[in-house]
Amino acid sequence: MHVPDAVRARRAQRSFDPAAPVPRAVLHDLVDLASRAPSAGASQGWDFLALSRSRDVARYWEVTTEAGRAPDRWLRGLRTAPALVVAWSREEAYRERYALADKASGDHAPVDLAARWPVPYWHVDTGMAVALLLLGAEDAGLGACPFGVPTARVDAVRAAFGVPPDRTPVMAVALGTPAPHPDGPPPDGPRPSRRRPLEDVAHDGRFGTPLR
Repeated sequence: MHVPDAVRARRAQRSFDPAAPVPRAVLHDLVDLASRAPSAGASQGWDFLALSRSRDVARYWEVTTEAGRAPDRWLRGLRTAPALVVAWSREEAYRERYALADKASGDHAPVDLAARWPVPYWHVDTGMAVALLLLGAEDAGLGACPFGVPTARVDAVRAAFGVPPDRTPVMAVALGTPAPHPDGPPPDGPRPSRRRPLEDVAHDGRFGTPLR
């Protein structure tokens, strides 16, 4: 599949066939694609926790959901995914990289160290890695849905899967073969497209002048 086709075809898939596992080779290839994303200074401050064994996937949902609370429609659908990939960032990888001689001096190295990172590029770069994984899933014929790890459950996820404390979960991705939602169609019908039109988001030379 050509990249533009994958970009335009990609949609968040919120329900999957739990009886159709994601092949290990495909999962490996998707994470390999993610690991080839660009990063500031080639710091590559990311890690990818791939969960495809049923016990591991079940463990993730166990530690991230409230015991005794009935899951909502979104969660009931997402829990049908046979595989998950959790992308983590590590800030220190960037601090270490930019302390090296080729990055610690020059015009790109401000005197005020606080000004060096106007945005947390460790999160930005890990997000770009997730985007590549999503495009790879589309090319592989899989459905995928990115979602966040609940803030209150981050430590529980770290403990459950041996994740070091200096890693921050940027995004999780549910993966699998698309399938109808176990509850059937939404009672209020499909959601309308919420994509902002290009003329609202693309500016030509000056903010507010649409790029045409």
